[in-house]
Amino acid sequence: MAINAATVISPSPTTTTSAAAALTPRRYFTAVNNRVFQSSLAFQFNLKCSIKKNSLLLLRATASPMSVETNVKASFLDRRESGFLHFVKYHGLGNDFILVDNRSSTEPKVTPEKAAKLCDRNFGVGADGVIFVMPGVDGTDYTMRIFNSDGSEPEMCGNGVRCFARFVADLENLQGRQSFTVHTGAGLIIPEILDDGKVRVDMGEPILKASSVPTLLPESQGEAVVKSELNVDGAIWNVTCVSMGNPHCITFGTKGGQNLQVDELNLAAIGPKFEHHAVFPARTNTVGNLPTNFGNDKPKQALFDTEFVQVISRSHLKMRVWERGAGATLACGTGACATVVAGVLEGHADRNCTVDLPGGPLEIEWSEDDNHVYMTGPAEVVFYGSVPL
Repeated sequence: MAINAATVISPSPTTTTSAAAALTPRRYFTAVNNRVFQSSLAFQFNLKCSIKKNSLLLLRATASPMSVETNVKASFLDRRESGFLHFVKYHGLGNDFILVDNRSSTEPKVTPEKAAKLCDRNFGVGADGVIFVMPGVDGTDYTMRIFNSDGSEPEMCGNGVRCFARFVADLENLQGRQSFTVHTGAGLIIPEILDDGKVRVDMGEPILKASSVPTLLPESQGEAVVKSELNVDGAIWNVTCVSMGNPHCITFGTKGGQNLQVDELNLAAIGPKFEHHAVFPARTNTVGNLPTNFGNDKPKQALFDTEFVQVISRSHLKMRVWERGAGATLACGTGACATVVAGVLEGHADRNCTVDLPGGPLEIEWSEDDNHVYMTGPAEVVFYGSVPL
């Protein structure tokens, strides 16, 4: 059976290789009939692929004796075969996303249902979400939309926007320190790619007013909900509610309890009880002239991301997160931002903090000068790929 097999080449901005270098093990990806095959020990060049019905995927790699010079990203991302979706998979501290070049249209190339299938880790590519780079609106350079692994659409994602920034730099062949404006459901976001390759993102001002987060919990510090009591399945938790354009419920532990030990939590059991709690009301939120559910006018419950936080020191916090629409993830950028804001409001933390997540650390600053929250962290390519639509 003849196939149009798409291979994925491991990340390198511009690859120049000789015959010896061509034998370097690389990671390839092929999707056939929506089944994913990967080979971490396929060679980089002259890959040949054949499939027989009900048989194994056969990979054969040979090294060319002559020098080969190619721009991997430019050649791959320029492919335009009909019926295939070309993508690049990135991760930000293990929070992984399928990035799609959608600059030619204001409509996503795949539906929420298809996105959920792509995110399936057994029968799809595997990811926490699908992110689309779309044309900018209202004077911005780009628009970012994201579908979660369950097909739902959040306002924004902190780790996702770092991956978005690196993907844009690849698409536009941007070099060195760069910044641009991104329209999201959470409003204007400005990522900056630093000289060391990390991405610093101006996440804007935190939203603290209870009715704007939104939450039905009573205000406890001005108009904000700070260290308020929340009954979750019979246990009283102290919570602070913060929106970074998407809502977060942050807790440092139960009422009268000791410093929370986040590694001891059964996150799969407690997380959904916070996420679906009745104090988080139904609503359709609008930022600027673009609704955060992007055209779906049905009200939805304001499902919260929940951050469980352990205090290591005033400049060092450890956090685990249960994300709406994705469950337990290795990292959450907006959650790390909201965590530092909550830590400052509750008196646990300073305005500059390292936040440890299961996937690694983020540097978070809540600036006194402009009240904006700044997030700095990595975003890295995992592989390039194609799947049939």
